Amino acid sequence: MPSADAAEWELPRLRASFLFQDDYRSSAPDDEAGNQDLAEFFDVKFYPYNPQGAPPVFAATSKRHDDENCASCWSRDPVTKEPLLCIAGTSSNIKIYNVRQGTLAKTLVGHGGGINDITTSPDNPLIIASASDDTTIRIWSLAPAHEKQPCLCILGGESHSYDLLSVAFHDTGRYLLSTGHDQVINMWALPEFPTEHIDVPVVFQYPHFSSSEIHNNLVDCVAFHGDLILSRACHEDSIVLWQIEGFSSTDPIPGPLDAPTPIDMAKQTRSYFTPTLSPARPAMFTRLAQFHTPDCGIQFFLRFRMFRVPGKRPILAFANAKGKTFFWDFERFGEYARYMDALKEAKDAGRYPLVGEGAVVPKPVWLPVRRVKKANTTSNSFVQSTAGDGTASLRSFAAMSVVGGGGGDKESMVSASPDPESHPALPTSGLGYNRETLEAWAETYDATDPVRYIKAHRMVQIEGGFVGRQVGWSPEGEWCVVVGNGNRAVIYQRWAKEKGTATPVA
Repeated sequence: MPSADAAEWELPRLRASFLFQDDYRSSAPDDEAGNQDLAEFFDVKFYPYNPQGAPPVFAATSKRHDDENCASCWSRDPVTKEPLLCIAGTSSNIKIYNVRQGTLAKTLVGHGGGINDITTSPDNPLIIASASDDTTIRIWSLAPAHEKQPCLCILGGESHSYDLLSVAFHDTGRYLLSTGHDQVINMWALPEFPTEHIDVPVVFQYPHFSSSEIHNNLVDCVAFHGDLILSRACHEDSIVLWQIEGFSSTDPIPGPLDAPTPIDMAKQTRSYFTPTLSPARPAMFTRLAQFHTPDCGIQFFLRFRMFRVPGKRPILAFANAKGKTFFWDFERFGEYARYMDALKEAKDAGRYPLVGEGAVVPKPVWLPVRRVKKANTTSNSFVQSTAGDGTASLRSFAAMSVVGGGGGDKESMVSASPDPESHPALPTSGLGYNRETLEAWAETYDATDPVRYIKAHRMVQIEGGFVGRQVGWSPEGEWCVVVGNGNRAVIYQRWAKEKGTATPVA
């Protein structure tokens, strides 16, 4: 039965929007000071290791400083447990600062090009990964035993051909995603890293999954959602949720020699987890859903962030190039499907009323009913019978049936669905709600069609030409921060004691 607690389902609301001081501009020549691009944040991360209930702390990374930093992640001193902030950018080095002492603790050197993303292993705060313009990913250790050789592993070879933009760990810390300008998304199975000193890093030539078919342009953000994957590409105006067929993080982890090699250079997807296609497994990956992110234009380096903590609702957040921030609550998809199924079961059993006061199936508080005017007395604004007696309910994101792809190899599949530009199918028939209401619900909460764009569950507009570059979530999910151009940070909050709307800074 749907929960009636509105606070339980609350999505972030705007609390403040402000500008940080631009240190660069104050010292820049007059001709440079007039350039609005001088001030821009490209990353924001909350410190994840504070005890529960502690005030959340975040760091925003600006590209306009001495090293043009654009990426950051947090770690902890292995001895004192003091917070360490890792910063990277065009210098090709990673600088690690002790935040409490305000000192540079160490510098990691090894990449041959700028670094566009760094991330900390969720399994070990002393392990970080970096993605570089030199087309490699490096795995680093901050453990004292690796002081002389902090680089444990290099993921390179022929896996990528152009600048990398995004890297992400699996929750287990044993799998890693990488992607960038070449539109290839790779997944690497990582070994158990040594706890003692090593003389040289281990080099891996091939990933265990590789595909250039998921997107048609450069990919600037990728992340795990459990064993599923979220990714977005420039010009596509959507975030795609998909899965690698045959992959399960509970299975034994493959070794480096298990990685498939590119024997057939024309093959755009290769996978250890589905080495050959068969009627039982006709694809190497499956698209599950697309979340609509309009108005991104020609901008890239626009990054989403998923709040995902055990026992709490997963929420996806993304800011576009026109000042809009979008939120999706993933638990609403399953709740919506269960509600629609319960409505149909009640109708079939003759249990009434279905809607309004005393409804036999309580409606979720976040499902609004659209009020529409009837054109004339003969029109019927309620849903009539449609072909078919219902729809597939969403228990989880899963493909329902196969659509053959182009070419000889069917390396991907999606659920069978109509053209995304066609009129959306209504979720079911004769349930007491008007057509406009059911269509609006389906466009926002029906995730059974991987072709149709899913609209945001909440959209917040920020005025002033704001381009959102990165989203950060506090560890407990109460706060969400978006940073971007103009040295601006936009702060959202859930479960605020006092509701209010902040005035954006012009």
